[in-house]
Amino acid sequence: MDRLARNRDVWTVVNAQHTDADARRLWASDRIRWGLFGIPDAELGVLGDVAGHDVIELGCGSAYFSAWLMRAGARPVAIDLTPAQLETARRCQYEFGLQFPLIEADAEAVPLPDASFDLAVSEHGAGVWCRPEAWVTEAARLLRPGGRLVFLVNSLLSTLCVPAEGGVAGDRLLRSQRGLSPIDWPGGGVEHHLSHGEWIAVLRRSGFTVEAMHELYAPGDAASPEYYDIVSAEWAGRWPAEELWVARLTPHNV
Repeated sequence: MDRLARNRDVWTVVNAQHTDADARRLWASDRIRWGLFGIPDAELGVLGDVAGHDVIELGCGSAYFSAWLMRAGARPVAIDLTPAQLETARRCQYEFGLQFPLIEADAEAVPLPDASFDLAVSEHGAGVWCRPEAWVTEAARLLRPGGRLVFLVNSLLSTLCVPAEGGVAGDRLLRSQRGLSPIDWPGGGVEHHLSHGEWIAVLRRSGFTVEAMHELYAPGDAASPEYYDIVSAEWAGRWPAEELWVARLTPHNV
């Protein structure tokens, strides 16, 4: 079975076990939050005012992030590979009265025109599950000059500390950083995790300038994630659980 089919199968199961039940809670929120511990974007100051922006979400899952963006005045389009996830998103659209395009597609090959968007976002979507060079190049194609790419991925450190068979990160390095990507999980999907230097190189080759990388920790009162439990709250209070990258597509005349 190829990589895309495996990842689609994984997220079909995850949708049935977790996402479908959790989607309504996430859609009901009126604040944009990031990651496993729901860090408010207002605290990070990453997105800013998105009103009037054309936004594409790459690897949207149940598309709750696009729903948050629409409430903030953006015009989102949400892309995902897994039909079950998109069906959950459609049910939430109907329930909450928020309609925006949902497209079944691989974020490495999006069936939309060049230079259509001001902002591309991914919260544990394309940034983890797609080949870095391919999806970042596609994001650059979709963005207008000066457009921004904002994506959230597992922290490099957490990835190095998760056991080979999966599970929660510990306090020891268990993987080699060299040649880390891709990670082929036994009985699961295929993920892609890069070092900081590799991310910078991939972004620069596609014409992006890195503006920031935020390391996200668990707040002091956080509970451990119920699913996608790669870290505990205690671990993530000591070390960054996730990395939020912000890059801008350099205009051609600069």
